[in-house]
Amino acid sequence: MYLNPNWRILTVGDGDLSFSHALYRAIKPKKLIASTYDDEHTIKTKYTDNAFSDLTDNKVTVLTHFDVTNKDTWRRLNNDTFDVIIFQFPLIPAFAGKTAFVENTQKNSLNTLNRALLHQFIKYACELALDKSGPMLCYITSKDVKPYLHWNIEGSLVAGLDASYLGKIPFDISKFPGYKIRNVDRDKHVKDTSGITYIFSPKSNADLKSILTYPDYLTDNHCALCRAGPFHGNEDHQKHINAKKHQQMLALEHEWKNWLTHFNNKEEL
Repeated sequence: MYLNPNWRILTVGDGDLSFSHALYRAIKPKKLIASTYDDEHTIKTKYTDNAFSDLTDNKVTVLTHFDVTNKDTWRRLNNDTFDVIIFQFPLIPAFAGKTAFVENTQKNSLNTLNRALLHQFIKYACELALDKSGPMLCYITSKDVKPYLHWNIEGSLVAGLDASYLGKIPFDISKFPGYKIRNVDRDKHVKDTSGITYIFSPKSNADLKSILTYPDYLTDNHCALCRAGPFHGNEDHQKHINAKKHQQMLALEHEWKNWLTHFNNKEEL
């Protein structure tokens, strides 16, 4: 992950705030605001080892109840603007019991709900929080394993948005001592699986271009959904299209496009 100490940085969805604290200690950015979905009491109750007080003692603003899918949440920034906004290992909050799970997944799968979380993060970050005169960067760090790689983060997450996928860079957790990757809604650490930071922006960025990679599977004669290719002729291509894996990925993509249509229609009202 490339970070410039002169950047104004906002972190979102930082459950126990350990990433924000590690980032603060590692680079001492020009400006840092940390945010988390929970309220202060919940953070301190849920995570026995949290960085809330460590941040506030160092005069770092911590915003609680920060829901990246809610426009009003972003407006709480009170015209503060940023150069980069970072979302580490995002995942929708766990549902409270089987009934809540069934109710929330009747219309959309977990795949679509997680994509929707990230789509709205990028949309509202670009519209309401990133300084138009700055680099305007959205960083999403995720794991390159199932189910995360089925979200098609690089391929269709920014469909319909004024933002593009610029490329990716490995996330090296050793650069952030004290950062603990957590299970969602649980005071339990997870294995430090290698992460990938995906970078999005409405602008091109010459400074980052030399250190980012852009995968071949997003180019012609490949399948971005399955990260497959290049195909050797029409027969090879057709065989892939007919394969069970591709059909499953196609179904997820179809559901995602339906969600986008519904969401865009609501935004236009």
